[in-house]
Amino acid sequence: MATIQFNGVGRTFAQGGNQFVALQGIDLEVQEREFVAIVGPSGCGKTTCMRMAAGLEHPSVGQVMVDRIEVTRPGPDRAVVFQQFALFPWKSVWDNIEFGLHSLRVPAAERKRRIEHYIALMGLGGYERAFPHQLSGGMQQRVAIARAYVLDPKVLLMDEPFGALDAQTRVVMQEELVRLARQHPRTVLFITHAVDEAVYLADRIVVMTRRPGTIREIIDVKSVREAERWDQHARIEDVMDQASFVHLRTHVWKLLRDQQAPNEH
Repeated sequence: MATIQFNGVGRTFAQGGNQFVALQGIDLEVQEREFVAIVGPSGCGKTTCMRMAAGLEHPSVGQVMVDRIEVTRPGPDRAVVFQQFALFPWKSVWDNIEFGLHSLRVPAAERKRRIEHYIALMGLGGYERAFPHQLSGGMQQRVAIARAYVLDPKVLLMDEPFGALDAQTRVVMQEELVRLARQHPRTVLFITHAVDEAVYLADRIVVMTRRPGTIREIIDVKSVREAERWDQHARIEDVMDQASFVHLRTHVWKLLRDQQAPNEH
């Protein structure tokens, strides 16, 4: 596994001949096998943080490091799951999951073993030869997550992966991700707008300010979860009834509400 570090990271963009600061002074370390969620107002730079960790964008100042090595480009040690499923429409479920393994030159027998494992784990059995247009949104996202995990990455970067799903499917996928994270822990950076989702999934929650995005507060969920002995096998609605869950959710909401622009109240 690997850590993710943001050391004094800032990001400035050019827009209409002017420069605007999207992020400034981001100092954050995601520990090995830790699940960290970032929440914040729209435009605060949440996705930019994820894209810099993926090597898809670069800081204007500071460094982003994975496993103590500066990130300068995408790499097989990091897998990304986007909100839009980004599957190849002309490839089957099996071929979509297998795609990255070819790039890594994984032997055929090992490819087959890994793919079969994650197809079973994600409940995709019987759909191996189906194409994305034949699947529901939830099924497509299961394929996207399987495609990420099958690469055995050190780091998993998830940019609102359930944002395009209906409410019921989203809850099911959240429960599936908790189950998967227990069986195959990874270092995870998870971007979301949904406060309930962040509290349910994350070990820590990073709350960001309005642009220019800075870290307002980092909330330790894991210690509360362990102290209150949240049932890892409980349904999400049962966990959400816990007094500690309600308290954490309310606290995050208050922090976010404080960041609303005056015309948003």
